[in-house]
Amino acid sequence: MTTWDPDRYLAFAGERGRPFVDLVARVDATGPRVVVDLGCGPGNLTSLLADRWPAAAVTGIDSSADMVRAATDSPAAERVVFHRADLRDWLRGAEPGSVDVLVSNATLQWVPDHLDLLPDLVRAVAPGGWLAFQVPGNHVAPSHTLLAELAAEPPYDAHTAGAARVSAHDAATYLRALQPLGCEVDAWETTYLHVLHGEDPVFTWVSGTGARPVLQGLPTDLRPRFEAEYKSRLRAAYPDDGHGVVFPFRRTFVVARVR
Repeated sequence: MTTWDPDRYLAFAGERGRPFVDLVARVDATGPRVVVDLGCGPGNLTSLLADRWPAAAVTGIDSSADMVRAATDSPAAERVVFHRADLRDWLRGAEPGSVDVLVSNATLQWVPDHLDLLPDLVRAVAPGGWLAFQVPGNHVAPSHTLLAELAAEPPYDAHTAGAARVSAHDAATYLRALQPLGCEVDAWETTYLHVLHGEDPVFTWVSGTGARPVLQGLPTDLRPRFEAEYKSRLRAAYPDDGHGVVFPFRRTFVVARVR
């Protein structure tokens, strides 16, 4: 079971938050009563939903006890209700048409076969409501391919074979999957060029998200060796020319209006 570190996740809060802002900006909802954030993390972005729709009942859902605890202890808890639940369990219990705006930011990529969940996600949204989600689309970037290559090498492979892996689709795949479900779909892709600073900043970024299951799967005697080699390969792939490390990050966005 992967555990998540809110502090590590928030190391690049501004960069991680920008796609959320860009996603929600395309949701043209006026006066929603119920807004839900699936995969709310530490709650810092969920609070933006309360800013956007102050009259709505806003709820954040996350499967991580550490993330929900951080969210509950944050100022966002004054305006947002946070619950710990698996996304799939929440969907099974959601009343049809009970949500006016359903948002999921950088979460669905952790759910295997999440295309199969799209009908349930749409079903939870009221007619005229909105489903909006964003997933990373950088699984072919060096940050991920170098991780997979190193994890497949001995002696690490014996411990990392079952680690959770992210999986996502392109914008067209999501658009075509949602259209038959009665949705008007706006789907697009964007590559952000983040300029990161500090010691091994790309490692700091991925160790808080995509690389975390692999790192946690390693025994304590192997992890430092793995991290040192991974950092070395990342430095070669993402050099610092004295002005920071340029970290391209492709993301896929979907905003669907439910008829």
